[in-house]
Amino acid sequence: MIYIPILGALALATGTILTKVVLRGKKVNIKLFQTACFLSAVLVMIPFIYFFWNLTSEAFELKNIVIFSLIILFSMIANLAFFYSMKREKISNLEPAIILEPLFVILLAILFSFIVDGGLYERNLKVIIPSLIAGLTLILTHIKKDQIEFNKYFLAAIVGSFFFAFELVLSRLILDYYSPMSFYFLRCLSLFLLSFIIFRPKFERLETKIRWEILLIGLLWVVYRVVVYYGYLNFGVIFTTLILMLGPIFVYLFAWKFLKEKLEWRNILVAVIIVGCVLYVLLG
Repeated sequence: MIYIPILGALALATGTILTKVVLRGKKVNIKLFQTACFLSAVLVMIPFIYFFWNLTSEAFELKNIVIFSLIILFSMIANLAFFYSMKREKISNLEPAIILEPLFVILLAILFSFIVDGGLYERNLKVIIPSLIAGLTLILTHIKKDQIEFNKYFLAAIVGSFFFAFELVLSRLILDYYSPMSFYFLRCLSLFLLSFIIFRPKFERLETKIRWEILLIGLLWVVYRVVVYYGYLNFGVIFTTLILMLGPIFVYLFAWKFLKEKLEWRNILVAVIIVGCVLYVLLG
């Protein structure tokens, strides 16, 4: 079952590339795109929700409703910031900001482990230290002084990474009251309704090809997030995040194999260190 988070890493890498492809179009603004993506994710899950639905009474306690509301708020901020940056800037320029998310998750999970009782967040140094090493390696090997420009798009990507991390760590507080599928379904449904009410999007502006691409993005989102929530429940927040850091390695391999791009030394170094950290935790 440890291969499940690896599937999530693949879905994340593919979804990020496809998101940039769609947002590149001049006819697709971020408000319309966000609303359409959440709708597509909801539609993708409808055939499965009957079989995977689970929602306990604890989810309706006031404190848990407040936490869920914060998750929706942070998700709204994260998605708008991320799409805003992706719309106007190249992925390669945003990469150092985007890959901050795993490190944010790890650091926030460590902080929450001292605040929240119940063992929801790991405090095992054999997991924490390799995860921090992998996260820092991922960031440091992607920093090139001549490429980083702290413009508004880069800063928006950092904001998106932070709030994505925050809502993911918060999610662990209430995940036990849902199945991964039901939690993500309710999250996406809430975000779709909120986006629809605020933005009043005109879906008729979307061409047929773009609609199918957005539906595929919705599917990839579902795979990625359901895998993440499953990993949080079964393997822990920090270890799941470590496995998901394999995502950039898949991007490197796909680019080398299918796009004939040359592998740089930093790509190979990142791959070796992250794989080594994963194996250390698995075999240690």
